[in-house]
Amino acid sequence: MVHLNKIYKLNSMNRITALLLTLTFFSFSNINAQYTDVINSNRPGKSMSAFSVGKTVIQAELGVYGLNEKHEFLEYQAKGIGTDLNLRYGAFLEQLEFNIDLQYQNDNYIRFDENYNRKALKQSIIGAKYLIYDPNKNYEEKIDVYSWKNNHKFKFRSLIPAVGIYAGMNLNLTNNEFSFASDPKFSPKAMLITQNQLGRSVFVTNIIADKIGTEFPSYGYILTLTRGFNPEWIGFIETQGYLSKFYADNVLRGGAAYLIQENIQLDLNIGVNFKNTPSILVGGFGISWRFDENYTEILLRAPQEKSKKDKKGKDKSKDKKRLDEVPAPK
Repeated sequence: MVHLNKIYKLNSMNRITALLLTLTFFSFSNINAQYTDVINSNRPGKSMSAFSVGKTVIQAELGVYGLNEKHEFLEYQAKGIGTDLNLRYGAFLEQLEFNIDLQYQNDNYIRFDENYNRKALKQSIIGAKYLIYDPNKNYEEKIDVYSWKNNHKFKFRSLIPAVGIYAGMNLNLTNNEFSFASDPKFSPKAMLITQNQLGRSVFVTNIIADKIGTEFPSYGYILTLTRGFNPEWIGFIETQGYLSKFYADNVLRGGAAYLIQENIQLDLNIGVNFKNTPSILVGGFGISWRFDENYTEILLRAPQEKSKKDKKGKDKSKDKKRLDEVPAPK
């Protein structure tokens, strides 16, 4: 989830959001940075933000979860653990990101006299995401130096979302218990992404078409609302719906994330559905890490007061924190 993907550092004199993003697909005359001072992770929710990590930036988002699934009518139960890994890399353009999404699950399946272990790659997807529209591109908010109220009132402009698109490919190279026998080795996935900045909150929508053209295509949505409580803590709530010939469901999730360093975030999450065919309870924790040493395009870093103890000139002052403003991605 939204959790918080674009968060800016602001100094005490300037409350202007510092992000100017990119052009559309066929325009490359200017480059505006999507990079921000602190890591912007898709965790702990399941939705994907509209914005990329930034050109040359590498980001890894790793999670571990526990699952308890029970079907009342089919009378089966599955308990186990799993891990998911999302690798993200910004390349060629500021608004373009390539990613790999992997999920491995190991559980124990029990039904009547059946009792066996399942373990395999449950999901393996490679894809790319592109930001096609940013409402804040080439827009600078004017500050009313005489009115705090005018500067903090609700702005209808925030209802205009940033828009991104995603295209990916499911890889089913080894048949296993988590896939259908009819699933092909390759099947496409597509997604429309919208994202709104609402003060300290971010609202992300994913509209998803998965396994397109197969016997069991799946369609769904994810709605994620993320809120920044202070420079280190954020919380999120999320709903995800699935619809296919084989399975339909809705899952509600919630959780929190904590920024321990500019490039490292920890998170906790829990999810549950509201039916018994099957009932699902899943919870986990994760870590997100970013490598940005090669980023040289446009560094949107607010000036920071240097610590006297920092002999190398790096900013280690106590005010180097996650911003109370959440401008772009989750």
